[in-house]
Amino acid sequence: RNLQHYARGILASARFHMHTSLLEGVNNRIKVIKRMAYGFRDEEYFFLKIKAAFPGKMR
Repeated sequence: RNLQHYARGILASARFHMHTSLLEGVNNRIKVIKRMAYGFRDEEYFFLKIKAAFPGKMR
């Protein structure tokens, strides 16, 4: 009965193998890009830089 409350999170962690250390690395990299992007004129270029930093599946 106690596990039923956490069933959604347990199934998600089994299905998507992403650990918090990987997420922290992604967040840190985005913060570094954000600091370097201080002089960028538009947000579109900023998001292109983030997409270029993390190649992978396109959604």
